[in-house]
Amino acid sequence: MMHTLDLANFPVTDTLKMLASLLEKITSANDQLKSHNINHTETSPSTVSVASTPSFTRFHARSVPSIDIHSYLSRILKYCPTTNECFLSLLVYFDRMSKNAIATTGKPFSIDSFNIHRLIIAGIMVSSKFFSDVFFTNSRYAKVGGLPVSELNQLELEFLVLNDFRLAITVEELQKYGDQLLKHWVKEEEMRQGSNSGSTASDSGLSTSISVSRMTTNGDENSNINRSNKSREN
Repeated sequence: MMHTLDLANFPVTDTLKMLASLLEKITSANDQLKSHNINHTETSPSTVSVASTPSFTRFHARSVPSIDIHSYLSRILKYCPTTNECFLSLLVYFDRMSKNAIATTGKPFSIDSFNIHRLIIAGIMVSSKFFSDVFFTNSRYAKVGGLPVSELNQLELEFLVLNDFRLAITVEELQKYGDQLLKHWVKEEEMRQGSNSGSTASDSGLSTSISVSRMTTNGDENSNINRSNKSREN
């Protein structure tokens, strides 16, 4: 059965649910993989491969933000509204970053719980500027994302560098990622209804490079995000 996501008319709130579900699986899988590699390093350092060494960038926080991925995406949509194209472009950019990292350094760019929030806000800001006629200032994105504007400015440049300054995405490519995301969600729903057991991130049909380690003004939410940022700066 073919699953087609209508880029223009599909509810953005539903896109965020599907996107958050996939990103949660990717980050969880990579968190577990890193934990396994660390344990393996401690017990048998002579057999650890280069790829098992964590690669830290400006996006890496000292602690995991307490706000979950879906809430973070919803917060961005509420205070910096944008389209399905911008949110789906995150998957394309994350995939490109992973492939570029392998090609240039031989090491994977791992998307995990420590860097996903900063990757999301930087990616949305970059894609909104590229795809949309209407976008917000860096200071607004910084406030919504819970970051100092100076740090977000650095993350924006880093995001561009990691994508080799290639931001253009064809309609066909974006449609492919949208369809695969929808397919992943449908499988998840079928699994939940049938056996209450989730599928893996690689079942989505999305590139395995991002699936397996290659990838409000509400006071409480602001406090949760900023608490992680302060921990990172200390």
